Amino acid sequence: MISSILQGAKILATGSSVPDLCLNNEDLSQIVETSDDWIINRTGIKERRILGDRHKSIIDLASSASIEALEKASMNPADIDLIILATSSPNDLFGSASQLQAKIGATKAVAFDLTAACSGFVLGIVTATQFIQNGSYNNILVVGADVLSNWIDWSDRSTCILFGDAAGAAIIQSCPKEDNGILGFQLNTDGSKSFQLSIPYEKNNEKVMQKQSLNIFQGQFKNIIMNGKEVYKFAVSQVPVSILQCLKSLNILPEDIHWLLLHQANERILHAVANRLSINSNKIISNLNKYGNTSAASIPLALNEALNEKKIKHNDIIVISGFGAGLTWGTVVIKWKC
Repeated sequence: MISSILQGAKILATGSSVPDLCLNNEDLSQIVETSDDWIINRTGIKERRILGDRHKSIIDLASSASIEALEKASMNPADIDLIILATSSPNDLFGSASQLQAKIGATKAVAFDLTAACSGFVLGIVTATQFIQNGSYNNILVVGADVLSNWIDWSDRSTCILFGDAAGAAIIQSCPKEDNGILGFQLNTDGSKSFQLSIPYEKNNEKVMQKQSLNIFQGQFKNIIMNGKEVYKFAVSQVPVSILQCLKSLNILPEDIHWLLLHQANERILHAVANRLSINSNKIISNLNKYGNTSAASIPLALNEALNEKKIKHNDIIVISGFGAGLTWGTVVIKWKC
């Protein structure tokens, strides 16, 4: 793979941001019929952060995470060539990446949104890597950010206990081919099961126009709908397959990896996937208990915390896998080069 690329690519720096408002399980028990024990036993989540300030938006979280990454890299925002904002909860349906570009002063960057829910950051990393490895760009900011609290039915305990708001960022930079840190990837989609996890748009029953000849209807997006059992079965069956296929293509054995970083959806899923790969649980990177499921933000948020805690060392091999709505799932294997 390395011999066929023009440039290598590596993660130069990361950053993250979470809202100040903390909603713990005891707080939730005042809203719906649940308890701290019930939630922890089924999910591993103890608390989550919620963007409760009506004057704040996803752009505030995304820009804060981006600025942290830029400061760590000692990089001027004007040096960013491209911004990829992975989100399923933009504050503008036309896209929010351009707002992020303006907020951080990345005046020379092209910017676009990427919508792939909980797999968004993995697809963002893969997309950025393609632009770098074919020589198009040198510095790319990939941000995973979601504010799913805007789309939660707080009377539905099957979903309201799971999700939190956050943003995570990574700067992907070109490097010599021999220093390439993005080793390979594996991506999949099964659209026939998209209804298992969605925020559906539903049209109203009444026509908007009074003239009968104009069949014009409008509607609105609903709250998050999820079939938890089916999503669990999908994750524990398909994610290990994706990881093994990716590792096989790179001639890497599961026992050779140093860290397993999965989308932070449910503690049971994390351990079930590790068990199927015969990977020791002490190699799992997880902060699920503090933040819940933050969708596209979950992987970069956990990665940034692990780096801040100095868990990850130079040349460590990290298997990163995202999975969720679509249904989409994907794996990217990284060798840490910083």
